[in-house]
Amino acid sequence: MSTLIQVNSPDSPASDDANLQHLDRQTEVTPTPEKTTLTVEQIHALLPHRYPFALVDRIIDYIPGKRAVGIKNVTFNEPHFQGHFPQRPLMPGVLIVEAMAQVGGVVLTQMQEMDGNLFVFAGMDKVRFRRQVTPGDQLVMTVELLWVKRRRFGRMQARAEVDGQLAAEGELLFSLVE
Repeated sequence: MSTLIQVNSPDSPASDDANLQHLDRQTEVTPTPEKTTLTVEQIHALLPHRYPFALVDRIIDYIPGKRAVGIKNVTFNEPHFQGHFPQRPLMPGVLIVEAMAQVGGVVLTQMQEMDGNLFVFAGMDKVRFRRQVTPGDQLVMTVELLWVKRRRFGRMQARAEVDGQLAAEGELLFSLVE
């Protein structure tokens, strides 16, 4: 789909003479696809997780049935920092993986053929931690669907980054709960 826009419209900074000369000149432009975002309230409508285990604050980009990018704002007042570690707070790796899995859950719950079903985190492969995540960081998690088999199992590739640096990555497995 394409739209037409007027070049050198009356609102542009070009001179009036240039506007008159180019008044009827139009250019075809292909619009960029709109990003779909989800608020925390919309995420709560899709996932069963609640405080203190809801680990996704927003979905900032979403392609139904394929991919989602979510963010987690890491704050010092989260309960796990009381003991992990009091002198040097680090977000536990298992919670980073869980946060990525919750972004993956958004992808699975929005697939038409999975309407109303609950998927649970069933495993992980090739998970590696590359950078520590500390209070004040914003974890940006990208999860892409690799496959779904028999409407019962799913596999996703996940990445978590902080300031453009890879913090964790791996493959996540999901299973349908009946």
